[in-house]
Amino acid sequence: MIKYPMTVQGAKALEEEHAHLTKVVRPKLSQDIGTARELGDLKENAEYHAAREQQGMVEARIRDIEGRIQNQVIIDVTSIPHTGKVIFGTTVEIANVETDESVTYHIVGEDEADFKLAKISVGSPLARALIGKEEGDVVAVKTPSGVIEYEIVEVRHI
Repeated sequence: MIKYPMTVQGAKALEEEHAHLTKVVRPKLSQDIGTARELGDLKENAEYHAAREQQGMVEARIRDIEGRIQNQVIIDVTSIPHTGKVIFGTTVEIANVETDESVTYHIVGEDEADFKLAKISVGSPLARALIGKEEGDVVAVKTPSGVIEYEIVEVRHI
């Protein structure tokens, strides 16, 4: 059985998505299907087929979320003593050793990852390279353009 690590915020967001899909989207789709059925011949009824397809996708997402919720492992990093080590849920500021350019990432679960919001998945190559290291350590990360070295500037529990 696969376990899904999540931050407290990530688990809450997944619960909210599940509630929205089951309490808002699912009933609306049922209503849309009923309305489309009333339009007549189902063989050539594009609205009906579109609503049924959408319903299938929503039901699949609901099942996926339910499986993840059932197998989630919520990790509250704020309850773990701060040691300066990079662990799941921490926010890490790293600096490129060559260019001295710094960037900050929050290491989160797979469902929470959003690169635009500086949230990287614990399974990403960068996060895997950082996990277990401490402030001041230099890590080498393999990228498509070659190996890049980063120094861990700061580790925060947020």
